Amino acid sequence: QVTETRTGPLGCSNYDNLDSVSSVLVQSPENKIQLQGLQVILPGYLQEHFVQAALSYIACNSEGEFICKDNDCWCQCGPKFPECNCPYMDIQAMEENLLRLSETWNAYNSEFEESDEFKLFMKRLPMNYFLNTSTVMHLWTMDSNFQRRYEQLENSMKQLFLKAQKTVHKLFGLSKRCHKQPLIRMPRQRSSNYWLNRIQSFLYCNENGLLGSFSEETHTCTCPNDQVACHGFLPCTVGDGSACLSCAPDNRTRCGSCNAGYMLSQGLCKPEVAESTEHYIGFETDLQDLEMKYLLQKTDRRIEVHAIFISNDMRLNSWFDPSWRKRMLLTLKSNKYKSSLVHMILGLSLQICLTKNSTLEPVLAVYVNPFGGSHSESWFMPVNENNFPDWERTKLDLPLQCYNWTLTLGNKWKTFFETVHIYLRSRIKSNGPNGNESIYYEPLEFIDPSRNLGYMKINNIQVFGYSMHFDPEAIRDLILQLDYPYTQGSQDSALLQLLEIRDRVNKLSPPGQRRLDLFSCLLRHRLKLSTSEVVRIQSALQAFNAKLPNTVDYDTTKLCS
Repeated sequence: QVTETRTGPLGCSNYDNLDSVSSVLVQSPENKIQLQGLQVILPGYLQEHFVQAALSYIACNSEGEFICKDNDCWCQCGPKFPECNCPYMDIQAMEENLLRLSETWNAYNSEFEESDEFKLFMKRLPMNYFLNTSTVMHLWTMDSNFQRRYEQLENSMKQLFLKAQKTVHKLFGLSKRCHKQPLIRMPRQRSSNYWLNRIQSFLYCNENGLLGSFSEETHTCTCPNDQVACHGFLPCTVGDGSACLSCAPDNRTRCGSCNAGYMLSQGLCKPEVAESTEHYIGFETDLQDLEMKYLLQKTDRRIEVHAIFISNDMRLNSWFDPSWRKRMLLTLKSNKYKSSLVHMILGLSLQICLTKNSTLEPVLAVYVNPFGGSHSESWFMPVNENNFPDWERTKLDLPLQCYNWTLTLGNKWKTFFETVHIYLRSRIKSNGPNGNESIYYEPLEFIDPSRNLGYMKINNIQVFGYSMHFDPEAIRDLILQLDYPYTQGSQDSALLQLLEIRDRVNKLSPPGQRRLDLFSCLLRHRLKLSTSEVVRIQSALQAFNAKLPNTVDYDTTKLCS
C-alpha cells in the first residue's frame, strides 16, 4: 500500500519502515508522472498493470482510471465520482492567492496616491487655468521626483502582474476538465492615462469629501451614487485659436483675454470679424447685374467714366497712316483731381473708321494700370483667352467703313483702373490660295504698291465703369496703429481691417494662375508709401494672417515696384 509520495527513485538508504514509502512514484504539479524503481523488479506481465493501478491511485485518488493520450493525461472518472478531475483544494488555494495579489495591487496604488511625491506634485499644479491631459503630462515629465516614484510603482506592479499571470495559468491547467470554472480576478493594469485622468479628477471632481471621475471629452464629473456634490469650479481653457489667452482673475471659469483674431464676448472668445470696408474703400455699385448689362449694351453715358485721352502718335477724329503701331491712353489722374475716388472698369468702346476699300484690319492690345505709376506696372488684358471676353464689332450706318469695337467685362471681369493703355496696329487681310480662307500680313511685309492700304481714324474712345469712395487718410490711420495702437486690441483690429481690404482688392485682379498684388499698388501709388513701408506692411499682414483660424494665405505676382 502506498502511503507517501516522494521525489526521486528508490534509493539505497536504510528506511525504518520501507513499506510506507512510495519513492517509486514521482508526481509533478501538472499531473505528468514518471515511474521509476519498484516496477522494474516486478515480472513483465505485472509491470503494466502495476503502473496503471499506481497512477490511478496517485493521480485519481482511486476515483477514476488514469489515461494518457496525445500528450495529455486525465482521469476517466467512475460513476460515483464525476468531479474526480477537479482538485478543488488546490484550485481554492490558488483563488485565494490571486485574491491576495489583487489586495496587494490595490495597496500599492493607494500607497502611491498617499506618497509625499504625489501630494507635492498635486500641490504644485496651476489652478488658474484648465489642465488637459497633455499639459498634466508635460508637468509630470518636468518633476523628476514624481517620475521616480511612478517608475517604482510600475516596477512593483510588473512583478505582481507576472505572479498573477503564473497563478492564472496554473488555475486554467487544473480546472480545464472541471464542470465549474474557477473564479479568476486579474488585477487591472493602470496606465499613465489612468493616472492623468485620476489627477484631473482630484483637481475638478473632489468637492464635499466626494471624489468623482472627470471626463475631458465632456468636461463633466461623474460623482459617487449619481450625486452632483463632487463638482468643482472648472477653469477656462487656455490655448491657441478660440481658447482663452488667459482666464479672468475675478472668475476663472471665464476668459480674461483672447488670441489674435478673436474677441472677448461674455466670457468667451469668438472669431473677430472685420468691419465693413466701405469707410475706407468702396467696391460695389448700386446697379444690379441686369441693369449693368443693359447699360453696357446701350453704351449708356450714365456709366461712362470721363478720362483724359493722351497720345503722341495720333489725334481723335483725324485720319492717320496705320502702317505703324499707334499708342494711346486714357487716364484719370486721380491723385491730382480725384484723390477721394478709386475706379472700376466694366467695359471699353472705340469707334474706328477706315477709308473705302481699305484692306486693313485693326488689331488692339489693351493694358490696364490699376492705381497709377509707370506703364511697366500695367497688366495685359487677355482678350479672348481662357473664357475672357472678346471684342464685339458692330457696323455703323455711315458712308465710311466705321465700326464700334466694344469689350464688355461686366461684373465677372471688372477690375480697378487708373489708366488704360491701348496699342493699335494694323494687319492686311487677303484671300488665301484656295480663295475661301483669309490670310493676314503685317503692312511692312506687304510690298505690292498697287494695293490700297488706306487710312484710319478713331472718332471716340469711352471707358465704362463707376467710381467708388476712397479715404487714404483713414487707411493711413489703420497703418499707423500697427506701430502705435490706440487701445488694447486696436492693433489686431487694424490688422484685421487691412487684411480684409487686401483680400478684396486682390480678388479683383485679372484671370491667371496667380493673383496680382494689386494691394501693394494701392499702397504705393494712392497712399504714396515707400517700397520698404509696403514690404513691412505686407509682412505684418502675412504674420497676422498665419495666426488666424481657418485661413489660407495665397501667393501673388508682383506688379508694382
